[in-house]
Amino acid sequence: MTTEKTKVHFTDNHLINPTNPVTVNVIGAGGTGSKVLTALMEMNHSLNEMEHPGLQVRLWDDDIITSANLGRQRFAESEKGLYKSVALINRCNRWMGTNWKAETKKFDWERENHYPENVEANIYISCVDSVSARFEIADILKHKRHHNSNLKYWLDFGNTKDRGQAILSTIGIVRQPNSEKYITVENLPFITDEFGDLLKQSEQNDDTPSCSVAEALEKQDLFINSSLAQMGCSLLWNLFRYGLTPYRGFFHNLKDFNTHPLKID
Repeated sequence: MTTEKTKVHFTDNHLINPTNPVTVNVIGAGGTGSKVLTALMEMNHSLNEMEHPGLQVRLWDDDIITSANLGRQRFAESEKGLYKSVALINRCNRWMGTNWKAETKKFDWERENHYPENVEANIYISCVDSVSARFEIADILKHKRHHNSNLKYWLDFGNTKDRGQAILSTIGIVRQPNSEKYITVENLPFITDEFGDLLKQSEQNDDTPSCSVAEALEKQDLFINSSLAQMGCSLLWNLFRYGLTPYRGFFHNLKDFNTHPLKID
């Protein structure tokens, strides 16, 4: 009897044995992004304890903290009026002694065919609230990968009120080792390529900013962002910890407490 081999993706060696910290661009500092940043702090400390140089994070967001952001997002009353990215990064650096960076602007084209400065990173994590922003990020990464082989992975988070997903992509091809035990997969497709039509269909017409916490909770339930952040960052952690993954993401339904893993194929 022949047993079918499991398909896996082996982590790029640069993440496993880097000389310097692995660079990460987090795009979006709202409900999901603010909690992803906390998970990255925990991951950075754990990697350091395992004699890994850890992470060097740059957080991109041009939004200002308002009363509607308190409670559901990771901000305090005393931080109202500050840039989200600055408040979060300052808190991380004070807490963990890191030297992470904040950008008080969007991660987008500064002008035609010109990338945002400091765009280069090994890992990109997008926590944006519009489909158009995802497609713009995808365009930048596709164009940039031809000029910089250090771009490795894109982890995208997205959600509606009580449903969401996190999907891992390779930025181009990540060379895989020979394996007798597994079938190795060198390319994980972009969410915009694989699920582009579904993303466009799910685009919400009302993207008006919420004026209160109660109004914000009508659009996104209280714990959808944090549950996505924890599970998605666990996928990223497994890349570092175990050096491979048979999964490239998941679909998550918090209302029914149901999660469907997305296997590598």
